Amino acid sequence: MDKGNFRVDQLRVEVYADAQAAGRAAAHAAAQAMRELAARSGSAAVVFATGASQLDILAAIVEDPDIPWNRIDGFHLDEYLGLPVEHPASFRHYLRENLTKRAQMRSFLEIDGGSDDPEAVCRRYAEALREADPRLCLLGIGENGHLAFNDPGEADFQDPEDVKVVQLDDACRQQQAAEGWFERQEDVPKRAITLTIPTILRVPRLILSVPGIRKAQIVRRTLYEAISPECPATILRTHPNATLYIDHDSASELNLTAEVQAKA
Repeated sequence: MDKGNFRVDQLRVEVYADAQAAGRAAAHAAAQAMRELAARSGSAAVVFATGASQLDILAAIVEDPDIPWNRIDGFHLDEYLGLPVEHPASFRHYLRENLTKRAQMRSFLEIDGGSDDPEAVCRRYAEALREADPRLCLLGIGENGHLAFNDPGEADFQDPEDVKVVQLDDACRQQQAAEGWFERQEDVPKRAITLTIPTILRVPRLILSVPGIRKAQIVRRTLYEAISPECPATILRTHPNATLYIDHDSASELNLTAEVQAKA
């Protein structure tokens, strides 16, 4: 499997040969966590991420016959404002196609990005999250270091809100276009609803899938920059139970030999 494991501060890192292997490993960890949570509590609330980085992990978990989906309540991290649910880049559309049509969960609560009252949507979603108390969150990291849609200009490590409306920065919108979700950057919505950083960090188990050469720089920054909202993903190094799954491409700016030897 060509794997190397190490830790930076509290963040565990696992390196795999390619994106598919990293996705399968992350999916295995997520599936095991869901089984354990459902067995312990009878049910489990789980937050799911979207985007290119999540395709391999979602493809693997929906094929796992041992996940008790009928005891899983699902949520997601973020959604564009004003984008029709039928649009291929809509996160509701993405999750329907890649998750909820293929895994029969007990429930899945979508973020309504088409509402005329997004602030009310934020309040209701925050209340539902507080009641459900998610124990597992699947995540990616944006090229600008964002977690969910908490871009550097919006991220607040002490945010008093659980869910909020944010402005998307140019780097974030450029990434969405570059990955093929939109024809042009100008087509990417400028606002979104997102779970905030404290909401994400409250979840006891975080599983991050961050493959691909486009993510090499941000993986390096996440692991070695000072912890700061200027690179929101650096806060992951303070979480007591987070694991970052990367491949050789996204690890290409790291000195893996030194890291693994340091761990030994």
